[in-house]
Amino acid sequence: MLRNFARTTERLRDTGGAKWAIHQRCRERQQAGADIIELTIGEPDIPTDSALIEVAARAMRDGRTGYSNGRGEPDLIDALVERYRRRRTTINDNNVLCFPGTQTALFATMLGLTGEGDGVLVGDPFYATYEGVIRASGAHPVSVPLRKNNNFRLCAGDLERAITPDCRVLLLNAPHNPSGAILDNGTIHAISVLCEKYDLWMVCDEVYEELVFEGRFCSPFDNEAFADRVIALSSISKSCAAPGFRSGWAIGPADFCDAILPLSEAMLFGNQPFIADMTAYALRNPPSTAMRMRADYQRRSLIIANALDEIEGITPFRPEAGMFILADVTGLGLSGERFAWSLLEAGVAVMPGSSFGDNGDDLIRLSLTKSDEEINDACHRIKRFVEERL
Repeated sequence: MLRNFARTTERLRDTGGAKWAIHQRCRERQQAGADIIELTIGEPDIPTDSALIEVAARAMRDGRTGYSNGRGEPDLIDALVERYRRRRTTINDNNVLCFPGTQTALFATMLGLTGEGDGVLVGDPFYATYEGVIRASGAHPVSVPLRKNNNFRLCAGDLERAITPDCRVLLLNAPHNPSGAILDNGTIHAISVLCEKYDLWMVCDEVYEELVFEGRFCSPFDNEAFADRVIALSSISKSCAAPGFRSGWAIGPADFCDAILPLSEAMLFGNQPFIADMTAYALRNPPSTAMRMRADYQRRSLIIANALDEIEGITPFRPEAGMFILADVTGLGLSGERFAWSLLEAGVAVMPGSSFGDNGDDLIRLSLTKSDEEINDACHRIKRFVEERL
């Protein structure tokens, strides 16, 4: 029987789990007993702080398990206002929307800002789910090349050359996944000026804000001059090592929040009050989690970079933030996809750069969320694989 589905399903047909095929195969083989070091996804390797767990548990015991409202629990909204007022003094509760995770916030934001035929500018390579959240509304990604010789930092000149008349949004991910690149204030200002010139929204995915190794985090959100076009998205998933709790938010102009609220209510009608209580506590009492992860991930990135530097044909790119490192494998005469699948047979699972856009075809991405011992073992396996099989 022929079935008809909505056009959205067609738009998203090739944007989902297929990008994670190697990760899924790795898990299947591990369950069957295979010895594979998993360097695919960015799941923090330290537990959620016990104080946060206790806050959530106490809130559940106290009956905080009922319905919420579409905008967010009042105490969490207050905590977010306190946090973002340190960056921009004009923030109020009407600038806040709470969501179950950054992914949901991003989906609702894109659905609220774009429609059929609209263009969304995005640095390429980009996080694997971006294509799906862009295409869901009928919009399409407009690739802005992130160049290896600029360490994958977005360049204002490349951005302006990519802008087409149908573009409505710049989706800016900084610190960047998959490269770990950060942007300085000068670049941020130049990008913001272009967005004002071409009347573009700036949607800023800032989930790695607290995982900058050195230097400082910079964002268009912090400049009041561009406040009417900037939306900042984040969550506790990375900073608090709490991805399973699904607690995120969007901070933007009041008219944006008012316009998006009915969409959020249609999707979710609020997130869980006991998780909101935990999130508010985390925002006011930041655990040491992010500091520990920064130190771990920077150290492990150096372990990998130094090891891969010694392998002829592989060029690593040292990240400045986040929980991943990219490496170029074109010197081996292979695409990132072919190399990653072959490496899986040698007991190391990495992500092919093709999962992160057309500009990643010759790259692989390695996660930093395993122990130093496992990271060292993976590097030895990669070196042995290249020397013996290629």
